[in-house]
Amino acid sequence: MGHSVYLDHASTTYTKPEVLKEMLPYFTDLYGNPSSVHRYGREARKALDQARERTAAALNADPNEIYFTGSGTEADNWAVKGTALANSKKGNHIITSSIEHHAVLYTCKYLERNGFEVTYLPVDEYGLVDPEQVRNAITDKTILVSVMAANNEIGTIQPIGEIGAIAREKGILFHTDAVQAVGSIPIDVKEMNIDLLSLSAHKFYGPKGAGALYMRKGVKSEQIMHGGAQERNRRAGTENLPAIVGLGKAIELAVTDIPQRNARLEALRNRLIDGILSTVENTRLNGHPIKRLAGNVNFSFEFIEGEALLLSLDIKGIAGSSGSACTSGSLDPSHVLLAIGLSHEIAHGSLRLTLGDRNTEEDIDYVLEVLPEVVQRLREMSPLFNQNKGGRTYV
Repeated sequence: MGHSVYLDHASTTYTKPEVLKEMLPYFTDLYGNPSSVHRYGREARKALDQARERTAAALNADPNEIYFTGSGTEADNWAVKGTALANSKKGNHIITSSIEHHAVLYTCKYLERNGFEVTYLPVDEYGLVDPEQVRNAITDKTILVSVMAANNEIGTIQPIGEIGAIAREKGILFHTDAVQAVGSIPIDVKEMNIDLLSLSAHKFYGPKGAGALYMRKGVKSEQIMHGGAQERNRRAGTENLPAIVGLGKAIELAVTDIPQRNARLEALRNRLIDGILSTVENTRLNGHPIKRLAGNVNFSFEFIEGEALLLSLDIKGIAGSSGSACTSGSLDPSHVLLAIGLSHEIAHGSLRLTLGDRNTEEDIDYVLEVLPEVVQRLREMSPLFNQNKGGRTYV
């Protein structure tokens, strides 16, 4: 085996051993249903309550404001669809950004087909939403603002505290998709005026299949899942207890040392960014240079195609992801990269590398050794590159 470097932590992380250790008994010994009244059920309920307390503490929320879901996607759907349906008598207008995750965008598209109006705010070249544009988009029909805390592709961190303050001042609900942000940046739902927040365990070294929705006390929202009385009658279905226990432990670990972890990741990230920008020409860093997640690197390489780049890196043992969505069976480039003003061609040649707590300086040096050669080889095979030899560089 040669080198093996995992740089796709924004896609998913491994489950930390101490998280797995807490989960294991709930598969084998403490397997009761939290809704049962007997001892097994009571033990399960206690574990569920503890996970709720840990999740609430990480966000400065009340445990009664935390609802467990099967994923971040479900939490987004519930936040957007549930509040839209519950507040439709007040109005039918929703404000979101053009760079949200598809879990929010496609939910908004669904609502548009069902009588709601949605404003998709543009972003600047760094992917930032302007809070003043949020303020100006508000009408007397607006019932919800949904803006993500940090972008999953380009890592840009949004001014959610300012947006939350505007929404609160106008008496409008504010939801933030914090799936990429929890564990990477400090989040305080009270201080940031957040009414609803989505998160997902597998983004911060917890298991897949467990998410949560923070819903501020008093927020009206329709159920999306109908059935039993779980989650205080608001989300039916037997809770995935082992995964929820894992979420609780993982979020507790994730928020304890954010500054130290970020300092380490930023040093590695900046080494990677500086190394690539200084050795590969006709390259652009996507996202905000400073207001970005500590572990996020996103580049566009002119004259090449993202998928070929990914496969070439994979052969060398480097796992990354592409901003172009070819891998999902669609030939459209990323909506995020188009929203920040990239052309189709350049958006197609993008690469996202996201760092995590096992990455080392050696990993970065290996990428800096391999990547320039791979880009050069792919460019030499590209008719576009040969037409533009010595061509243009980015300003």
